[in-house]
Amino acid sequence: MASFTVVTQHQAYEAHVARGILKRLADYLPEIKGKVFVVSNQEVWRLHGPAFQHGLQGVTHETLFLPPGEELKRLSGIEVLAEEMVRLGADRSSVVVAFGGGIVNDMAGFLAAIFMRGIPVLQVPTTLLAQVDAAIGGKTGVNLAGGKNLLGSFHQPLAVLIDPSVLETLADREYRAGLYEIIKAGVIRSAPLFRLLSDQSERILARDPELLDRIIEESVRIKAEVVSDDEREGDLRRILNFGHTFGHALEAETGYARFLHGEAVAWGMRAAVYLAQSSGHLSAEESVEVLDIISRYGPIPPLHGLSAARLLPRLSSDKKTVRGRVHFVLPEAIGRAKIVSGLDEKLVRAAIESALG
Repeated sequence: MASFTVVTQHQAYEAHVARGILKRLADYLPEIKGKVFVVSNQEVWRLHGPAFQHGLQGVTHETLFLPPGEELKRLSGIEVLAEEMVRLGADRSSVVVAFGGGIVNDMAGFLAAIFMRGIPVLQVPTTLLAQVDAAIGGKTGVNLAGGKNLLGSFHQPLAVLIDPSVLETLADREYRAGLYEIIKAGVIRSAPLFRLLSDQSERILARDPELLDRIIEESVRIKAEVVSDDEREGDLRRILNFGHTFGHALEAETGYARFLHGEAVAWGMRAAVYLAQSSGHLSAEESVEVLDIISRYGPIPPLHGLSAARLLPRLSSDKKTVRGRVHFVLPEAIGRAKIVSGLDEKLVRAAIESALG
C-alpha cells in the first residue's frame, strides 16, 4: 500500500492507494462514532455496493443517494440529504462516508462541512478523476448557474481510500477524463510523470494495472504535497487550477451538461498552453508536446456552437478572479507553472479561439 500524508493547519491525514482497500473500510472509521451515513449514487452502488458493504461489516449505516450529473450539483441537493439525515437521527457525532466520483465527493464533503457546523467525512473515490483530484485536499462545494463550485468550504477528511481496482468498471470516457487531470499534474509539477504518460500512452489507455497504480500514486503524491504547503489556495495550491479557469467557463456556458469536468479541463489546458506560448511563458516546442499529449488521450467532445465572445465574459466569475483581475495558471516548462494576471484581453481571446479551433 502506498500512503501519502496531507498536513494542514488543523489536522493531518493519509491518502492510501491500495487495491482491495474497500475490504477494510471499517478500519478507517473513528472508534467512537455516531450514526454513519454513506453518500453515493445508484450507479456506483449497483457496481460496487456489495464490496463496499462487505468492508463495513459490523458497522450500522444508512445509505443516501445523489442524482447523477454535474448540472444537479446544486445546493438544493445538499438540503435534501441534510433533511434526510435529520429524519434518520443524525447528530454532531455522526460520520459521512463519500462513495462515488467527483460530484459525490464534493457534495458529501460539503454536506459534512456544514451539517451541524461540521462532522467528519471519509472520502472513498470511485472514478479516476476523483481519486487523483476531487477527494484530496478538502475542497468541497456545489455549483451556481453563474459558475462552478462558487458555494463551498474547506473541510479535510478523516482519510482518503483509493482502490484502483474499482476503475475496471469505469466507462472509457470517464477514464480519459481522469487521465487529463493526471496530465495536468505532470505539466505543472512532474516532468517524469509527463514523460511516462507520453511514452506509455497505449498501455495506460489499456489500463495496465502496474502503470495505472504508478500514475495514480504520483498524482496523489503531488496533490498531497501541494495541499500540505498551501491548504487554502493562498499561493502554491493555485497551480492545481491549470486548465480550470478556461474549463470552468466552458462548463458554465454549456450548463454543466455537455462536458465531463476532466474534458473541460483538457480543453482549458489547451487554451492555457496557447496563452502561455503567445505571452512568452512557454516555448513553441514544449507547447506542441503538451497539446500533442492532450490530443492523444482524447477525444474531447465537439465544441460546435461555442465562441470566444461567449466564453470570455465567463472568466470574470471564476473563483480565481480577484478584484476584477483574472488569474491564469500558465506552464513555463513541462513540470513547472506560475500564476499570471493582467494579460492583454486580445491574447486571452486569441487563445480561446485557437483552443476552439
